[in-house]
Amino acid sequence: MDQTVTLQELRSPAPAAEALLARHHADMRAQSPEESCHVMTSDALRASGARVFALWAGGAPCAVGALKPLDRAGWPGGVDWPDGGTVMELKSMHVARARRGEGLGRVLLDGLTDQARASGAVGLCLETGSEPEFAAARALYHRAGFTDCPPFGDYVTDPLSVFMLRRL
Repeated sequence: MDQTVTLQELRSPAPAAEALLARHHADMRAQSPEESCHVMTSDALRASGARVFALWAGGAPCAVGALKPLDRAGWPGGVDWPDGGTVMELKSMHVARARRGEGLGRVLLDGLTDQARASGAVGLCLETGSEPEFAAARALYHRAGFTDCPPFGDYVTDPLSVFMLRRL
């Protein structure tokens, strides 16, 4: 990375960041069958209560992601979660194709983790694909301390999905 990057919450849609979210949505729809595709549109993310973020470099968004709060009943099982706080789901993590390989995925993940922790979250969870196309994402999450877990929230067991969590 040769530029300063800044994580910014998008309190209202920003056209260039919305284009990245739309690219992510289209990519996920093209890679996964309907019943195994859990991507959300920008509008659906916001309607769910998710906070949407963009990572900016050189005046343009280079990555996007979101934090969606989970109802306590949907928290991943098998974990002794502390009382208080929340668990959030990472959604729509996407780095612009032209910027991949620069470490921006980790910068985005670390920034979203910091945002979740600052908002009182005690854990993060996510769903990603099990196919080879998602290997880099799975490796990123594992390096950041995420471990595999059972389905959470409204998810069900699916051979095309991998579920992960990390206590904060």
